[in-house]
Order: sequence, then C-alpha cells, then structure tokens
Amino acid sequence: MSGGLLVAGTTSDAGKSVLTAGICRWLHRRGVRVAPFKAQNMSNNSMVVLGADGRAGEIGRAQAMQAAACGLEPDTRFNPVLLKPGSDMSSQVVVRGVAVDTVTAGGFRAMRRRLAGEAFAALAELRREHDVVICEGAGSPAEINLRAGDFVNMGLARHTGWPAIVVGDIDRGGVFAALFGTVALLDAKDQALISAFVINKFRGDPGLLRPGLDMITAATGRPVHGVLPFRPDVWLDAEDSLAYGSVLGRPGAPIGGEWLRVAVIRLPRISNATDAEALAAEPGVRVRLTAEPAEVAAADLVVLPGSKATVSDLTWLRETGLADAVCAHAASGKPLLGICGGFQMMATTLHDEVESRRGTVPGLGLLPVEIAFRPDKTLARSRGVAGGVAEGVPVCGYEIHHGYVARGTPEPLLRYADGRPEGAVAGNVCGTHWHGAFESDEFRRRFLTDAARRAGRHGFRVAPDIRYAALREHALDALGDLVEEHLDTEALWRLIESGPTPGLPFLPPGGDIGGE
Repeated sequence: MSGGLLVAGTTSDAGKSVLTAGICRWLHRRGVRVAPFKAQNMSNNSMVVLGADGRAGEIGRAQAMQAAACGLEPDTRFNPVLLKPGSDMSSQVVVRGVAVDTVTAGGFRAMRRRLAGEAFAALAELRREHDVVICEGAGSPAEINLRAGDFVNMGLARHTGWPAIVVGDIDRGGVFAALFGTVALLDAKDQALISAFVINKFRGDPGLLRPGLDMITAATGRPVHGVLPFRPDVWLDAEDSLAYGSVLGRPGAPIGGEWLRVAVIRLPRISNATDAEALAAEPGVRVRLTAEPAEVAAADLVVLPGSKATVSDLTWLRETGLADAVCAHAASGKPLLGICGGFQMMATTLHDEVESRRGTVPGLGLLPVEIAFRPDKTLARSRGVAGGVAEGVPVCGYEIHHGYVARGTPEPLLRYADGRPEGAVAGNVCGTHWHGAFESDEFRRRFLTDAARRAGRHGFRVAPDIRYAALREHALDALGDLVEEHLDTEALWRLIESGPTPGLPFLPPGGDIGGE
C-alpha cells in the first residue's frame, strides 16, 4: 500500500489546491508515482475527463490541474464526489464523474455514508496503483458542525491513518490564531494526526516572521514546515471564485499601442469561470470579473460565462440592470461572447423544466436560437474547427450542459469534427457550449483580433507566441519550485513515508465534537 498526506487548510482558498499541486510536482520530479485526491469537492469549476472505460465524466478543475502536476491524465477517481451548487439550498451530486441526484442539505446528510464509501473505494484503487497519494481537504477541518459525517478532512485522515498538514493564508491576516484554533477545536484523535503547518502567500522579509513561527511551534508542539512567498504567476485553474479579485491574472503590457478591456459578468452561480483565464493570459488583455453595469458599459468585449443555474442567473441579470447593460453593449456593435449558460441566456427563448423548472422564459434575444433543457447532462470532450473569422482553425474544448439548441439554424461559431454546427454568430454577438475553446491558441488570437477591430481598438495586437499549455506547465513548475525551495521537503517526506509524528500534544478545549 502507498503512503500519503492530507493537505488541510484554515479556510477555503487558504492554498490547499496549489500546495497539493506543488507537492505533487515535487514528488513527480523525484520519480515518485504520485496521484492527487480530493474525496469531495464543492465547486462549479469542473472539467470533463475520460475514464478508463472511455466514458466522459466530470471532476473539479483543480484536480485536473493536480493530475497534470503528477504527469497523469485526469481520472474521475481523483475527485470521486463533486457537489455543484445550483442555489443556496441545493446542489447537484456527481459521483465518479456522473450526476446522480440533486439534493438539499438534509438530503445530502442522508447520502453521506454512501458517498464516503464511494470516495474510500476510489482512494483504495489509487493506493494500489501509486506510491503516494496527496489528498486535498475541503474548507477547514475545524468546521465542527460537519465533523460527524466528514470523509474529506479528518474523517479521511482517520480512515487512512495518514498525517495532515494545515496551510494558512497570511495575506488575509490572523494566520497564527487560525492555525492554533484549527487544531484546538479538534478532538484528541484528530489532533494526533495534525503534524505540521505551512504558511502561504507571505510578502516581505521572512526574518520578521521568525518569532511568530517559533511561538506557534511552542504553543502547539507542531513545526512550521515552511513559508511560501506570494507568487503572482500561479493564478491559473483556480479552485473557486474566492481566488479571483476584480482583475483576473496579472495582465502583461500590450504589444500594440492599446489595451483590450474585457468584462466577465460575475454571475451568482458562475460556472467554469476558468474559461476567461485563457483571454487573460494574452498581453494587453485586461480581464475584470464584475457585477457593475458601469464596468460593462466601459468594456470593449463582454463575456457572459457559464452558469449552474441559467434561468435564475438570467433573472438576476435583469434585476441588477446588467441585462440592459449587456444588450446596450451589443447594440453599440461591440463584441459580446456567451459561453455555455451565458450562450443560452442570449437566446430568444428558454424552455426549462429541468434546472429551474420555470417552463418557458424569454431570453435576451441576442441570438436567433431557442434553448431547451434535457434531464440527461451532455458530457463530452469535443474537437473541431472554427467558423467565421477563424475559419478552419482547429479548436478543442469540453461540454457540460443540460441545455441545447432546440430551434434555429444560425451561422455556427464552431463545427464538430464530423461537420455538425456548434454555437452561433450574429454579427458582433456569438456563443458556444464549449468550455476551454480559447485555450486553442490560434483560435484565441483570431477571436481577440476581431474583437479589438469591432471595439475600435485598432492599436491592439495579439502576441504571436503565447502557448496556453506552456503557461500552465510553467505555473506547475513554479509550484514545484516553491515547494523545493521554501518547504522542509525532508520533513514532508518523513511524514509521507512514516506517518503522523508520534507524541504530539493535545490542545484544549478539543473534546468530543462529533468525531468517530
């Protein structure tokens, strides 16, 4: 059987995903057969992968990124349970890549034993096939109201007997209190598995932090295995929307004389926001996630991204005045792009008895199509070519949607390899169901060049040599470098190989808070 490690965090977006990826890349470089694992993820940022049987399934986007760090093709076992929130009260439950139900919090509690069994079975398979499995926790292990049925944080560590390290984000402030409190709220058996800390996103002189590191070690009996500096070039494939500020990525200076300003609508149930990352990777492209009509009015290109709740988010667009701003942008002749749910919103009519069950509702009327929804979800890895200004350029992507074009024969934005049309173009307005299409470099360049022309940004120029796949590899290598240069990798390896540190002190109050 393999060794392993749980990377837990003081909060969501503390750095669990990137630290897991960095440790995976470090081990992969050493020749270790390593795999990532997240027993349960809650995210609308997902990716379609092909299982061993050739069937398409979806997992969290972060686990696909971690697989790449390991030199592996993504596998549904890397994220056997995925929860995709469709509202504040319900989530779609995806097991081993396939949607099995939509449940409320109460219904989820009734499913937890079954879901834990699925997760542990997937982990057992990975342990047989790999030397090491690096597990990412979810949220914080100190969410004591959820501990009784937990199988992703300390429930997983208890099941395997593996050690856990806790990462805290110092950029948010209060990191030492968060580290101490995370341990102190756990019961004795859970505390015995928390073996070390890592501090993330530090800016400044590490020497100034040394007294705090010594004090937290003295207070908890647990060492800090390293301090990771803030790195602006590791923003790709973010786990969730918490990782995004108003400006996406770190925009490089324009090659031509002008910037291209892109506004991505930050929908309440935004899905696969990572689609915009490929646009933000281009020099001179400034991408903002926004919910402000004024920022839409000031943009050159507006993007309506994917949504897990298309009709509900369309209602929100209208209530906030964003729908009027989007339509005014389109009427001005400037480019407008819709992806998946955003594409569906631009239809004349939507017929939805599946997601919202609201029946027939009017769309924005910007594309000559009608959208209907099927109970079965389309999951596919798709290949084809572009139409329009990028005619014949190869494009790859993936699809995750219940909605489909029920009526309308518009000019397609893309075509499948077998010639079938996909998406729609009507002048300056276009849309597609394909996620990830703009990771196809030449298609992205042609699209942005045309968008700049329509927006009147005649001084904008695309870079001829940006390769998105290479940028992702660079980011993964940067994460591996951070681990090698700033963490005590010998201590990490001892934990992976030998298990939790024996004799760790108990921190009060702890106590029985629902653990096993």
